[in-house]
Amino acid sequence: MSVETVPTVSIIIPNYNHARYLRKRIESVLTQTYQDFEVILMDDCSTDESRSIIGEYRDDPRMRIELNEQNSGSTFKQWNKGVGLARGKYVWIAESDDYADAHLLEKLVSSLDGEPSAVLSYCRSWRVSADGEVSGFSDIHLPDLGSQKWAENFWVEGIEEVRQHLVVCNTVFSASSVLFRRKAYLQVGGADEKLLLCGDWKTWASMALTGGRIAYTCEPLNYHRFHDASVTENSRRNGVWASEALQVVGWILQRVSIDETARKKVEKQLFHLWLTAVLNRRISLRSRWAILKNAMVIDHHALRKLVHPALIALRLTLARRWRSLRGEYP
Repeated sequence: MSVETVPTVSIIIPNYNHARYLRKRIESVLTQTYQDFEVILMDDCSTDESRSIIGEYRDDPRMRIELNEQNSGSTFKQWNKGVGLARGKYVWIAESDDYADAHLLEKLVSSLDGEPSAVLSYCRSWRVSADGEVSGFSDIHLPDLGSQKWAENFWVEGIEEVRQHLVVCNTVFSASSVLFRRKAYLQVGGADEKLLLCGDWKTWASMALTGGRIAYTCEPLNYHRFHDASVTENSRRNGVWASEALQVVGWILQRVSIDETARKKVEKQLFHLWLTAVLNRRISLRSRWAILKNAMVIDHHALRKLVHPALIALRLTLARRWRSLRGEYP
């Protein structure tokens, strides 16, 4: 009687309407130099040609295909479902529109194997357009959190990384660049399914706060695609991004203490985000008030900061209207 071999790594590919990128993603997974893995290929009721492409891989023995009958409406529900199906001790959530260097899994597995206390290992990412044009590293868009931090390999205590960096913003912003321990993910209860955009950020912080270490590889082995600007823009226009970022930072601050320097970084990073949302009259008054209250919990001077730019905006509006009444061009 043969004993079923359990793979070391479970690779989850959660797809929704990414037919344009799906083959490249799947092939970049199947051709990894490290081959001790299973693939859980998921589709959340795509309306494009995704399922036809998925069908091409049905006979691959490494592949397990999971097709939803109804759209879940949540990236992080798919994450949790995938990890629940996973058998490996390590998990790689390979987002369906990204792709990887053939050595990504080999390098990240080596990091976790070499440090039993590590909860996750991640690498640097290239920024890639919809048409495949590489335009530098993704981390160039992060705030200044330390000179050359992402240009060198590092090991860091998870709690300290949260206290110094993850409390400021999501510094591990591409799930496709991360290999994590399934045990640690399950220990923190998985991803928060109530969050639409910031569930990954909270997940990394949650795992880091368990007391484990984080490993970082500066070699850019992940290709993180930026192609759907409308999602980001809509989230900013409707206040979802501001609301969730404040929730995650507030959640972190309930669990770690930070020094004054770090707090100023937090306040500076979040200021324009919540201010834009609070002053946006297209967002409901109830939502804007909720965002402001969350901002005031994190930044005790938030109300004072709000008044000054609000008065400036009011003066500009009145001036434009006055010029218009006088028949002048703005």
